[in-house]
Amino acid sequence: MHYVYILECADGTLYTGWTTNLEKRIRTHNMKKGAKYTKTRTPVSLFYYEKFETKSEALKREAEIKKLPRSSKLLLKMENHSETT
Repeated sequence: MHYVYILECADGTLYTGWTTNLEKRIRTHNMKKGAKYTKTRTPVSLFYYEKFETKSEALKREAEIKKLPRSSKLLLKMENHSETT
């Protein structure tokens, strides 16, 4: 399984990435061994994620999300929450 995720950093900014192991990747970010962007913005917490069968699908979605303005990224979480309740 492949995941595209958005993290909320300690400074309130959002970081988008992809991984095959979501829990491990978040731990790596919080150990300051993840992306350069998050190293100085720990702790980070999982804000949103999506699952994909293939790496190709995940990378395509990651690129789409990275192009979104912050307001649209915030809506992703709200829309996802309303679908699950």
